Amino acid sequence: MKHLSSIKDLKKNLRLEALGRRDALSTEYRIEASMRIADAGVATLVVDPGTNVSGFWPIRSEVDLRPLLFHMREKGARLCLPVIIDKQTILFRELVRGTPMVETGFGTVGPPEDAAVLDPSFMLVPLAAFDERGHRIGYGAGYYDRAIARLKEIGVNPRLIGVAFDCQQVEIVPDEPHDVPLEAVLTESGLRSFG
Repeated sequence: MKHLSSIKDLKKNLRLEALGRRDALSTEYRIEASMRIADAGVATLVVDPGTNVSGFWPIRSEVDLRPLLFHMREKGARLCLPVIIDKQTILFRELVRGTPMVETGFGTVGPPEDAAVLDPSFMLVPLAAFDERGHRIGYGAGYYDRAIARLKEIGVNPRLIGVAFDCQQVEIVPDEPHDVPLEAVLTESGLRSFG
């Protein structure tokens, strides 16, 4: 039990340090870096028309993915955003042009309850920290870990692309058996593939 507790504490400290670095970025830098991230995503991420792509609306000091998401929609992707259903579950509701956004939990906004629920096969994943092996630390609630496990249970093995600023990289993320590494991380330096 002490081992699991120490991994949890280490992840918590790494999360706080990486988010502190992200929060310290100037607004101007975050805007410019988000635009570079979108440009790098447009140049390197290929998504077939009709693919269900999950993204996220920026909260706090996160990367602003909207330019990349809108580009993917123009190329035929079906976009969806995470919504918190309860303390254990997120689902992904379809983002359709012109639909009003509503509060969806954890400080996020997304499509309303009557929006279609999609199972994404391509996920742009928010994160607090990542390492050079493709392991990530989320925000600590485990929503994405459970959502990915649920998708795999129903036969969807989504491509997992983390999205972050370079300053969120840490030396090593302590991984546990249930952790699923990312295929790549998209930052203002470009797409870094793993494995």
